[in-house]
Amino acid sequence: MKTKIQYITFLAAIFLTLNGFSQLSEEKIEQIDSLFTPWNAANHPGGTVLISKKGEILFSRAYGLASLEYNIPNTLNTRFNIGSLSKQFTAMGIVLLEEQNKLSFDDDIRKYIPELAPYDTTITIRHLLHHTSGIRDIHGLLGLAGWRAADLETNEDVYRVFKNQKDLNFNPGDELSYSNTGYIFLARIIEKISGLNFDKWMKQNIFDPLGMKNTYVETQHDRIVANNATSYYLRDDFKRAIEYWGYFGSGNMHSKIEDLNIWLQNFSTPQKEWASAFNTLLTRTPLNNGFETAFGFGVRIEEYEGKKVIQHGGSVGGFRAIARVFPGEQLHMVILSNYSKSGVGAKTNIISDILLSKSKVTPEKSTTQKSKTPEFLALPKNRLKKFEGIYWSDSEKSGRKIYLENDTLRYSSSPENSWPLVPTDEHTFIMMHPSIQPVVTFDSNTHQMTIKTGDNLPGVFTFLQKDLDTNRKDLHLFVGHYYSPELKTTYSIFKEGDAMYIEHARHGKMKLKQLYNTIFSTEEPIGILEIKKDKNHKVLGLTMSNGRTRNVWFKRANF
Repeated sequence: MKTKIQYITFLAAIFLTLNGFSQLSEEKIEQIDSLFTPWNAANHPGGTVLISKKGEILFSRAYGLASLEYNIPNTLNTRFNIGSLSKQFTAMGIVLLEEQNKLSFDDDIRKYIPELAPYDTTITIRHLLHHTSGIRDIHGLLGLAGWRAADLETNEDVYRVFKNQKDLNFNPGDELSYSNTGYIFLARIIEKISGLNFDKWMKQNIFDPLGMKNTYVETQHDRIVANNATSYYLRDDFKRAIEYWGYFGSGNMHSKIEDLNIWLQNFSTPQKEWASAFNTLLTRTPLNNGFETAFGFGVRIEEYEGKKVIQHGGSVGGFRAIARVFPGEQLHMVILSNYSKSGVGAKTNIISDILLSKSKVTPEKSTTQKSKTPEFLALPKNRLKKFEGIYWSDSEKSGRKIYLENDTLRYSSSPENSWPLVPTDEHTFIMMHPSIQPVVTFDSNTHQMTIKTGDNLPGVFTFLQKDLDTNRKDLHLFVGHYYSPELKTTYSIFKEGDAMYIEHARHGKMKLKQLYNTIFSTEEPIGILEIKKDKNHKVLGLTMSNGRTRNVWFKRANF
């Protein structure tokens, strides 16, 4: 006897097979459906899936439970928090205001948010749209300030904390680092210009005009709205995801697959009055060094199996979402899920392979000539030895060990990974990695090591210390209290037995692991801690970094 959820899914499958899958063979329908049938297990969350091509729905089904507590199934009308898929809608709001001549993408953001602390360089709206502003990300920064993982995070929290932020991760336009904060600021700019609350402006100017009747911005984290799924984490078993996310602009829009399909159609066959705006979302601005990233305005523009793809994913709590468009094929895919290990990205790739008949695609022959095999040199040990040391990347917050073994220079990213470096000239080497062969260059003037792989941006590591295997023992010099004027919070470092610890009033005691002489790692929210000293080796303070938040300064305090 079928359960209620199985029966509903069975009827939906029959109806949809008769009413919209005419372009798909039964074999492909079964292949796609089989990816999601595990979601129909008893007491299991799931999601919804929609695939369309040239305006016709090819596949549209719901799986699993929207609520484990009440055994309520997901349906095609279930709404999900779409996480960072929201960013392209916020970006569209900025695009519409630009078309109305109410702003310029190259305006200084302080024109609209003057309460921000002045930075040493101009941050533009364009920087926010492309994630190239250097502004620290909300989650890591609030974590360092004392927020726990399940604490409520709101736009007002962000505005308040960032009034004191004077430093950036990097110079605007130099790098790309995904920043939720930037899109929260974009929502603020829309409110400042329009005079309306962000949720109302989005409904009046985007959702309603496009016919997205079941999409809205959630600005009240504890509000009850019908037909919304509950989200879950999957660890050993399913756990409720606590709804701490109270911010908007960067996320927290709720929608269903039909509405998102309406939106995605405009990337391949836009409604006439929307064509210019959707095309503007695909704007790509190179970094300061000329490198072009994959980010447009709120979307990524990439290739999959040689075909152009416009896509983005979303993740908040236990919700997972992905939307992908193949504009040349007018093919659109949306998967929304309410549990954390749903694997929506991998499933989208498999569906793409099925629909594009990947096995039948013949890759185009390269018209470029193969690069010549480099000529290797034999350098004496004394010349190789001068490159030995530990090199540190400030952007990646990771170190590399360069050392001489017998007569060969070696590159190590961890104790388990080490590869020989073969010289092509006195400062340039090829790393003999089994799958890639990066070019490694040492600059004696800047004391830097550069690693370049193909057309990717080079990684830059700066010489940190000469000693390879031993770290300083006088760690008692680092004991003390450290205060952040930007975050208005204090951490304390102390010794307990032979171990070093750092403690915060809300995060408790965390053990420090010494990576190098003055660099330590520990658990979240800190990540990496770097001690800073003056020329007389007096400890001045330290910086903390945790991914998208770098180098937050903590001054050594005298209390």
